Amino acid sequence: MSLPIYHHPSLTVLVDDSDNFLRSLSFQLDPTLASVAFHDTSSALAWLSQQPGMPDQAEGALSASYDTYPRRTAQCSVALDLDQIHRISFQARRFMTPSVLVVDYSMPQMNGVELCEAVRHLPCKKILFTGAADEKVAVDAFNRGLIDRYIKKSDENALERLESEIHALQREYFSARSEPLRDLLALHSYSFVADPAVAALVRDLVAEHRIVEHYLFPNPAGLLMYDTAGRAMLLVVESEAGMNAHYEIAIDNAAPQSLLDALQERRVIPYFHDGDGMYTAAFANEWHKYVAAAQVCRGEQNYFWALFRLEAGVIANETYSYNDFLRTHQGQQ
Repeated sequence: MSLPIYHHPSLTVLVDDSDNFLRSLSFQLDPTLASVAFHDTSSALAWLSQQPGMPDQAEGALSASYDTYPRRTAQCSVALDLDQIHRISFQARRFMTPSVLVVDYSMPQMNGVELCEAVRHLPCKKILFTGAADEKVAVDAFNRGLIDRYIKKSDENALERLESEIHALQREYFSARSEPLRDLLALHSYSFVADPAVAALVRDLVAEHRIVEHYLFPNPAGLLMYDTAGRAMLLVVESEAGMNAHYEIAIDNAAPQSLLDALQERRVIPYFHDGDGMYTAAFANEWHKYVAAAQVCRGEQNYFWALFRLEAGVIANETYSYNDFLRTHQGQQ
């Protein structure tokens, strides 16, 4: 799985005409999987159509314009505003993004396939719950691209498989939403977003630090990360070229020899967050407070990285955490 340029917890939408089944399913699902349930297809459709969808903000980071010149040659200008991506983390409604739709096939108003067809324009991934006799219908819907998975309700491990598929499809959802930007970024200063070795590193850090959301951060290049309590961390990822730039600017600003040696030998990663990210004379006496030990990720090229824990106010004030959202969301159900 490639590295999404942003990822955060999102909603699973459950649709079934049986209230009892929905209550049982909501109770049995992993409590960290936020969900919203509907027993009426009309209500589900109306709710889905009203969701603004936080991904639009990330997509707004990329804009293109086409100009036709006298010689009738079309040229495309592309503009990037990468700050928009990490600003998603400042939006409380980000967790309300519907990423996976789980729908029963057999319902009186509209069957599950018809419902999935009605929302095929939405980017959310779709899982169809079927009976034993509905497998051919499910296979046909899958082949037509209307659903992404189907699960038989009668299967002994149906719940375990449902949880597994929801987690997998949520990852696919954010990976797919990231693709247009990721391919463009990989051509420039953010090649790490397309490197499988960096994606593996991020997965390890997510597990180790219980990170639930991350966002591409532009300066310095890396990922802004949060755990469930909203504690912020910045994964800074530097290439050889980036480390050389830090070293050269430090030389130009008469940095202490100890810092120059550490940069040249790739022993530290700097994050001078009180300025523009690069060394200036103002850091001469306290530069060690703005660096962390460098580690190496060997992928398509060598990347030097460090994880910085951020105090409130370094990037933004405290964010609305996923724990806060779960408490509020569960209290409303």
